[in-house]
Amino acid sequence: MAATVEEALGTGRRKTSVARVRIREGSGKITINKRELDDYFKTDQDRNAVLAPLEHCEVRDSVDVIIRCHGGGTTGQAGACMQGIARALLKHDTDLTEKLREKHFLTRDSRMKERKKPGLHGARRGTQFSKR
Repeated sequence: MAATVEEALGTGRRKTSVARVRIREGSGKITINKRELDDYFKTDQDRNAVLAPLEHCEVRDSVDVIIRCHGGGTTGQAGACMQGIARALLKHDTDLTEKLREKHFLTRDSRMKERKKPGLHGARRGTQFSKR
């Protein structure tokens, strides 16, 4: 039987997106839903969000990251990946706690879509006034 590689797991959430992150020692390869980072996230903003915890902790080229994410849109998934990577890094190396806390990578962004209320057209938009 082959020796198992030590992996650190982390789960990230934002809006309705969930990302399950697996980190192991490697060469800096990042895979999201079996696709490359540049292929999955088209905008620089989303790519930078995913890479931010790795860059800040200076482990970008020393770990491989495998992410499975679903739900929500691209920005929500990027935020979920960011938090998942931060949590997995924390399990991988507990000395990074202060570095991850100072940039708020471990804090969940709790903003969610507001629910629709009865009698309204959306969460807050009321009906149009009719004089007659």
